[in-house]
Amino acid sequence: MPDMENRRFLLVKRPIGTPARDDFQLVREAVPHAPEGGMVVRNRFISLDPAQRGWMDDAPSYMPPIALGDPVRATTVGVVEESRNPDFAPGDWVLGLNAIEDFSIVLPGGFTSRIDVGMVDRPSRYLSAVGAVGLTAYFGLLDAGQPQPGETLLVTGAAGAVGSMVGQIGKIMGMRVIGIAGGAEKCRRLVGDYGFDAAIDYKDKSQAQIAAEIAEAAPQGIDILFENVGGEVMDAAMLNLALHARVVLCGLISEYNSAEKVGMRNLWQVIVKQATIKGFLIAAYVPRFAEGGAQIAQWIAEGKLRVDEDIRFGLDNAYDAFMRLFTGANTGKLVLEVD
Repeated sequence: MPDMENRRFLLVKRPIGTPARDDFQLVREAVPHAPEGGMVVRNRFISLDPAQRGWMDDAPSYMPPIALGDPVRATTVGVVEESRNPDFAPGDWVLGLNAIEDFSIVLPGGFTSRIDVGMVDRPSRYLSAVGAVGLTAYFGLLDAGQPQPGETLLVTGAAGAVGSMVGQIGKIMGMRVIGIAGGAEKCRRLVGDYGFDAAIDYKDKSQAQIAAEIAEAAPQGIDILFENVGGEVMDAAMLNLALHARVVLCGLISEYNSAEKVGMRNLWQVIVKQATIKGFLIAAYVPRFAEGGAQIAQWIAEGKLRVDEDIRFGLDNAYDAFMRLFTGANTGKLVLEVD
């Protein structure tokens, strides 16, 4: 590896509100060598996810914050470049929690698994359809939501990577599915590409207007709210819960860049409708990943499930690619292809 370098996308300041370019620094270092019992992975595809914004804050969470001066944590698909781990050999394709960088050191016991890229049309699928995104949609709806045929499902952030899959799985389960997204084109995709029964555009609308459109689309109320957005969109949805509704809390992307936390004002509806709110983390389902991945792959093969990817190119473009998450520009699972 003498002619190669390791580009690393470092977090150098805690973002206040929306991340700024100078919160990060792209540096070039020597390619590392594998430590005793570990290995070096050359990352080929890097997942860009809303959760990464939360990891940048120095606040309690399910994972420790990214340390200043460290590369931004990310799930990656790559190839083992050098190994001193008997379970992995150079050339193996792997999926793991690494960072936005060309080469990552994986220590013994690190979260890394070998993958079979021959089972998918391209390796990036392990970051979307059969990776954390697809599995979040699968277990989040089926296990946390417990859907029943004939019920009504409302998905916020529905045109996103997780939301679009949740809606499609809801249709497979025999549900009526409504999606909320930003902009006419995204709403068109929800109905035309993903098979949603109805789509609501939240852009330039008040909470009252959004709530009224939800009521019109779901006159009997919402049985399952799959929440990815938070803020006023969630507040509007909460006003339309059916009796004994289930709220699956997967994300709150509208609040991640708020300097002051927004919170939810219509929580009292949980009492009125005797509803339940369940927080959801995909990490709790690691022992069942094979089960979920097999079912998702089968649905894709049968033409029941469509999964889109928004692939950006070049590690030098990491900041611009990451910011697509917060402008709503991405049209599918956002992935950075390193080279």
